[in-house]
Amino acid sequence: MSPEEFRQFGHQTVDWMADYLAGIREYPVLAQVEPGDLTAALPASAPETGEPMERILEDFRRLIVPGITHWNHPRFLGYFAISGSPPGILAEMLVAALNVNGMLWKSSPAVTELEQAALGWLRQWLGLPDEFFGVIYDTASTSTMHAVAAAREMAGSPRGPLTLYCSEHAHSSVDKAALTIGIAKANIRKIPADGEFRLIPRALAEAVEADSRAGLHPFCAVATVGTTATASVDPVADVVEIAEKHGMWVHVDAAYGGAAAIVPGRRDLLAAAGRAHSLVMNPHKWLLTPVDLSAFYTRRPDVLRAAFSLIPEYLRTREDPRAVNLMDYGMQLGRRFRALKLWFVMRYYGREGLAAIVAEHCRLALLFAGWVRADARFQVCAPVHFSLVCFRYRGSNQENQRLLDRLNASGLALLSHTVLNGEFVLRLAIGNWRTSEDDLRLVWDKIRELASAGG
Repeated sequence: MSPEEFRQFGHQTVDWMADYLAGIREYPVLAQVEPGDLTAALPASAPETGEPMERILEDFRRLIVPGITHWNHPRFLGYFAISGSPPGILAEMLVAALNVNGMLWKSSPAVTELEQAALGWLRQWLGLPDEFFGVIYDTASTSTMHAVAAAREMAGSPRGPLTLYCSEHAHSSVDKAALTIGIAKANIRKIPADGEFRLIPRALAEAVEADSRAGLHPFCAVATVGTTATASVDPVADVVEIAEKHGMWVHVDAAYGGAAAIVPGRRDLLAAAGRAHSLVMNPHKWLLTPVDLSAFYTRRPDVLRAAFSLIPEYLRTREDPRAVNLMDYGMQLGRRFRALKLWFVMRYYGREGLAAIVAEHCRLALLFAGWVRADARFQVCAPVHFSLVCFRYRGSNQENQRLLDRLNASGLALLSHTVLNGEFVLRLAIGNWRTSEDDLRLVWDKIRELASAGG
């Protein structure tokens, strides 16, 4: 492709992207296709000769876009809504053009140094101690796996089978992390939660002490700031105190809720996390950074490095304390230039701009919860700590499932669900930079309409 052709089709692509973002509310949030539709529309084999870009872009619009569930839509309100903002999208384009690999400092110095600088800025915004060393992984699942691996490294020669502890509402990635590094499923302890879905410290202490007496080796405890089901906040300070008595690693999963710490008045959200050994926070969840980018911090980078640093001769470089080789701090060797999009976003919005958006999302969540409480047919099912509202129709689980399915099928919005105390509960999570009060009113009116029609 010549530079002239690249410029021509690049302009066309950016024009489409700009129109897409400007008119995204015109798309149905949930893809209106059936399984196998795209597969049936594509040729059974790849072309033998190259095809013109005009045809490829046309097929993107004709075949691919209809099969997209639009996570960047202002009424995508399921799971934890993510938001790819324009400055982050532009940065992704530059990352693709540069196409560098940041495995070593010398393989692309700016990749390593910008990652450390951007994560240093973010650490300050979150109120974490300066001693915390940051590294970027793809997702919180990967970050948590590295935390658990570091915890095993710190445990040294265990006196018995290793045991890990987390709330019954902890993300499934904690289980996967433990299983990945060889912790038996039977040795993953799910600690009961209280009426507000927070880990109960007394139950944690009893479980750790019982395992110690039984000859097991408690080595890691995970506390969550913003659980997936309800966005509950575990008592991190209590978890740390219990773990310190037993020499355990503490990991804080703040992948979602941690972003709220940049908001004035909520800086103490992660205060106790400064005593933990590691923490994960995902800018791609609630800080407008395109997926994927997970920020992992640890105050024991020496332990993390000991767990993962294996340097064959062909990757050996001259030692320099200023030249961090990020490959030493994780499983991956190849590393994308993810920091560039975080740097773009942080500079474009600034802390004040991002904090204002996060605070507005929290306000909107409380507003929506108020609408729910005002309708006697519905109930709010969990405290609203951040931008997530858990609610349900006062009917059977089947009626709530049908209500969710019909809402999502309408294309107006997309919500997800959880099960709390045996009840099917709808989850509305606000995270898109363009979600407005008008968007939420449209969704609430549709929910009430569907409820009146019997789901």
